[in-house]
Amino acid sequence: MKAVVATKTVKEIRIDVDKCTGCRACETVCSAFHAKPRYSSVNPARSRIRVVTDEINDEYVPVRAGNFTRAECDGRHFYQLNGKQYSECSFCRAACPSRDFFIEPDSGLPLKCDMCEDEPPLAQPLCVVACLPGCLTYEERQVETAVDETEEREAMARGLESLVNQHGIEAVIDRLKRLSKGL
Repeated sequence: MKAVVATKTVKEIRIDVDKCTGCRACETVCSAFHAKPRYSSVNPARSRIRVVTDEINDEYVPVRAGNFTRAECDGRHFYQLNGKQYSECSFCRAACPSRDFFIEPDSGLPLKCDMCEDEPPLAQPLCVVACLPGCLTYEERQVETAVDETEEREAMARGLESLVNQHGIEAVIDRLKRLSKGL
């Protein structure tokens, strides 16, 4: 096993809760971007970002969809913010069986933020672009990690197999050819 230092790009959306006004523009543009066909409808239930609101106290917390989990949490912790009690579910990013947050309403499939990955790539996720108060900001940074070449090759093989199963070998080969030509 040979370890190699690799550099990868980490993409993040940072959230400054103090700047959020609760306008929910992030939810609107996210649901429109992910509509089928794209921009054909707006349904915040399909958004990969949700704004948890406490309008009485003028508090808003954007939460982005994270990974799916098959089981709900075993702990029920509570947070105290400005005298109001919130469960940890309020700020959890996971799609799970205990709530319908980040679950696609028609299919029941979990939703996850994909940073608006597109062909061609967008400069920033659309929720960041739509956030006029500046609550959401986008950041890319380079991170060096030690990678085991054997594990990396196995992961690449699994990824390619998944792409072939999902899109077919011809589509994968065509895309690889286009990538190698810089298209």
